[in-house]
Amino acid sequence: MIPLAAIEAARERIADVAIRTPLVRLNAPESQAEIWLKLECLQPIGSFKIRGAANAIRSAPPGAIAGGVLTTSAGNMAQGVAWIAREEGVPATVVAPDHAPQTKLDAIARLGGTVIKVPFETWWETMENGEYPGVDGYFVHPVLDDAVMAGNGTIGLELVEDLDEIDTVLVPWGGGGLTTGIASALAALSPATKVLACEPETGAPFAASLAEGKPVGVDYRASFVDGAGGKALLPAMWEKARPLVSGGVTLTLEETAGAIRLLADRASVVAEGAGALSVAAALSGRADTGRIVCIVSGGNIDATRLAAILGGHMPG
Repeated sequence: MIPLAAIEAARERIADVAIRTPLVRLNAPESQAEIWLKLECLQPIGSFKIRGAANAIRSAPPGAIAGGVLTTSAGNMAQGVAWIAREEGVPATVVAPDHAPQTKLDAIARLGGTVIKVPFETWWETMENGEYPGVDGYFVHPVLDDAVMAGNGTIGLELVEDLDEIDTVLVPWGGGGLTTGIASALAALSPATKVLACEPETGAPFAASLAEGKPVGVDYRASFVDGAGGKALLPAMWEKARPLVSGGVTLTLEETAGAIRLLADRASVVAEGAGALSVAAALSGRADTGRIVCIVSGGNIDATRLAAILGGHMPG
């Protein structure tokens, strides 16, 4: 568990770059649950990732970032790292999987980051090893870095301050850093609140690992839910997250696309695939009843994919 003191310190450290995002009620009378939306899609980079990136870089040892920073990301963490690197006046390099959406890669370039596109397997190895051949720089792990998780945990602080008696918090699971950070804050401040991890059917290793009682790999295929899902868990993340998370919900692509449409129609919110997973889980009825908070983790979706989904089609 990430210590509460570390999360509280992170809030002070990142206060000038990460906004306190709104928590709003969703108009969903067809649901038996009372659904609330934590709109991290409204952060300056369109994603919660700015919280962890800012805390990790700003808490680095003196002089550690002088040669630049390096991360692995499909897009959102890369934008967070590039944003903060620009603020600190150092270069940022991003190793991205070849299926990363062009919208996110363009955003990294606008922020001054350098992108290296690699096959998925190479990208996964870089995330596991924490380095990429020929590239120097302070490595900010998008998932396992405790400072990143502490930054993510500031969302949990805001939840307990803004809403009483939360029964369940639904969190998209990509690598587990967001879930673990939020769950750590809730374990300290609202221990009765359950945390459920939400994954796409195209790669749900957390749900599979829960079923087996140990980390296991799954078949993975790329989809418009590019910010969540994967082929396996990082073993260290399983050890951190398992005691904090009550369960998992696996969503179909159709359910996720439906949640994107509903958010646009009823809340005027643009969510990317990963950001809509939590809402899809709440609407499915498989998550819980009572007072539910959905973490809408990001809104960085390619315009052509969004247009297809809003038009009732599944994007390629």
